[in-house]
Amino acid sequence: METIRDIKRRISSVKNTKKITRAMKMVAAAKLQNSQKKARNAKPFFNRTRRILSDVYKFSQQKDDHPLLHKSDGDHNLLLIISSDRGLCGAYNAKIIEEAQRFLKENPNTEIYALGSNARNYLKRRGHVFIKEYEQIDDYPGFYFAYQLSEEIIEIFKGKKFKQVNVIYTHFKSAISQKVKNITLLPIDADEIDYELQEKGEDVSEEHVDYIFEPSVKKILDLILPKYVSNTIYSVLLESKASEFGSRMTAMDAATENANEMIDDLTLSYNRARQASITKEITEIVGGAEALK
Repeated sequence: METIRDIKRRISSVKNTKKITRAMKMVAAAKLQNSQKKARNAKPFFNRTRRILSDVYKFSQQKDDHPLLHKSDGDHNLLLIISSDRGLCGAYNAKIIEEAQRFLKENPNTEIYALGSNARNYLKRRGHVFIKEYEQIDDYPGFYFAYQLSEEIIEIFKGKKFKQVNVIYTHFKSAISQKVKNITLLPIDADEIDYELQEKGEDVSEEHVDYIFEPSVKKILDLILPKYVSNTIYSVLLESKASEFGSRMTAMDAATENANEMIDDLTLSYNRARQASITKEITEIVGGAEALK
């Protein structure tokens, strides 16, 4: 049975934990706000790039057999997994790992590009092959990092070993709602771009326009397609970080509430134990006084 001193120590320990979780919640909330701002500022540029690519693809009379628009003859898949480097963010990493395991089970000939250490450590212990690993990703990833990453992946895809490149990341809906997604990064499915834009409430071109492309459709696609890939990677990086902060904020808020409940329960136990001790002492005093009569 716990003594009054033990209960008092537990109350003090839980109060200290509560201070930490509350501070982590506030930090995560501030970082989430900054991540959302960066994502909002970048959104018009991303959507405009998608619309230009859609128009070039739909309205060009001559579509060249561009390597980024078609599957290669390879028999392997490349999977880009974006998880966090730090924990204490609820089920954020567990859901990513679950989706990755499902994909790897369905596609055994898959090699992995890992961003973040949580999913990488879990899958590496299970013998999966990694091409490259990135750790300690910035809280606010820069576009240059996304550009470098896209260049690496495009070069690997052009090597024709991989027929498809997928990305598993967490799509940010709100601070309390995030959803793990698995999207195909390469080859680019231009027919799907209009559908994505319509889902986001953006206007798409319906009427056929007879564009004159200079110098050629291939040259324009050579310019636009890599930009589309780097924009997509940058977008999923921002969404992943926002999802991580949102998940951590929610987890730390729940931890703070649990700490409050524990403090209330322990305080009640402390008061009961203290009252029992006082009652016992009074009883002993009364009993001793009666014995002396």
